[in-house]
Amino acid sequence: MFIAAGIAMLIIYGLLVYYIGRSLWKWMNPKASVWFKVLYIAALAVISTSFISARFFGGIAILNMIGSYWLALFYVLILLLPLMHLLLWVLRLASLHRHYTEKRVGYAVLLLSAAIIGYGIFNAYSPVVRSYEVTLAKASEGPDSLNIVMASDMHFGLLSGKKHAEHMVEEINALDPDIVLMPGDIIDDDLQAVLDRGIDQILTGIRAPYGVYASLGNHDRYEGDIQDLISALEKGGMTVLYDETTVVEGMTIAGRRDKQDEERAALSEVLKDADLTRPVILLDHQPNGLDEAQEQGVDLVLSGHTHRGQVFPAHWITGAIFENDWGYLQKGSLQSIVSSGYGFWGPPIRLGTRSEIVQIQVNFQP
Repeated sequence: MFIAAGIAMLIIYGLLVYYIGRSLWKWMNPKASVWFKVLYIAALAVISTSFISARFFGGIAILNMIGSYWLALFYVLILLLPLMHLLLWVLRLASLHRHYTEKRVGYAVLLLSAAIIGYGIFNAYSPVVRSYEVTLAKASEGPDSLNIVMASDMHFGLLSGKKHAEHMVEEINALDPDIVLMPGDIIDDDLQAVLDRGIDQILTGIRAPYGVYASLGNHDRYEGDIQDLISALEKGGMTVLYDETTVVEGMTIAGRRDKQDEERAALSEVLKDADLTRPVILLDHQPNGLDEAQEQGVDLVLSGHTHRGQVFPAHWITGAIFENDWGYLQKGSLQSIVSSGYGFWGPPIRLGTRSEIVQIQVNFQP
């Protein structure tokens, strides 16, 4: 079934690439030489398969970069080209079509595509601070309130790189957090890309009196022993909670393995030693275990993963899949906050969403 679905998706993708390629070719000189046409087809074939090829050939940086920006252009053109062809059809019906009309409309589509991609890049690389205030009906052993800063889905690596990491550290420190929590997808499938850029060392610059705690997401992967990945991340100044708990001022901070991890423990097992009379905060990358968290006495769940769809109109899909795909939700005594993420996956653009850092003012009122 999975193989058949994969083949079907590749066929659909190939047809869409052909549609884009043929549309672009019409705006060029149709009398171009055979060699130019062959070169055009070859270039389109390489570019359109570069994101997939990079995965097969060990994550070659240049292929990854070309593929990521191609996906951005591909997405925008798939939205705009049908509108362009509809406009041309209407102009023909109205007898307003001229021999130069198609080229002019084509150039307008390319300019609009560039503008949309530029706007999407701005949204991806210019995070905002999203603020929430929650009250937990339990007392901590420490202060009556806590300033939590949360960052998820950084996808650090090739495109979400050194400068993006430095900016994040500056933004977090400017919020003067008591504690920093990171619910997964810290890296983008490639730990070496993070280490080569010194991002692990940059993260040691985060300042929080109670520390930095993280859980792992579906992109926090490593071909070797997962403990090597955890050790590398912890050298970056964070404590990784891998189906584990820790206690901070009487509060339990728990971190779950990602839902796709076959060895993920039941939440009851993770929390077996937790004091449920004190606040319990859970880091769970994918926000789809709210019922279980509520049953086990968790007070606040922090998640990411959804990116809020990342590009319009994918937020309709994430909204249909997850009970809380972005923002705040209260479910009985349980409260859930889901971030759209600090980084991005694939194309370095966000349309209809914005990269963000989340600040949560938690009040303890037993």
